[in-house]
Amino acid sequence: MSYYLAIALGGAAGAMCRYWLTTLAEQHNGSMFPVGTFTVNVLGSLAIGLLFVVLTERIQVAVYLRPLLMIGFLGALTTFSAFSLDALLLMQEGLFGTAVTYLVASVVTCLVAAWAGMSIARLLF
Repeated sequence: MSYYLAIALGGAAGAMCRYWLTTLAEQHNGSMFPVGTFTVNVLGSLAIGLLFVVLTERIQVAVYLRPLLMIGFLGALTTFSAFSLDALLLMQEGLFGTAVTYLVASVVTCLVAAWAGMSIARLLF
């Protein structure tokens, strides 16, 4: 399998998963906080931490698996552009407190999630 095909397949799956998770999260969201984008970014950060350790330090995998999962799937699942747009839209609506909360919570939580993923992977593998 070529790298491009692996990335494309992973990207298609990641995009569909992002849509599903965002839609699911937003169905239960009663606030203006973009919980859908926040959720996929945190889950994606946790997953990239786990996958990085597992696929680069712990096990030998097919050469196409890392680009399929880390570039394709997670690249389409977690989108910084959606995060940026959500924050800007909150600001344009005059919801500066919510925007700042969203920005800080997203960056800090996603960094912690990526660290947690790496730590979990190192413990398990």
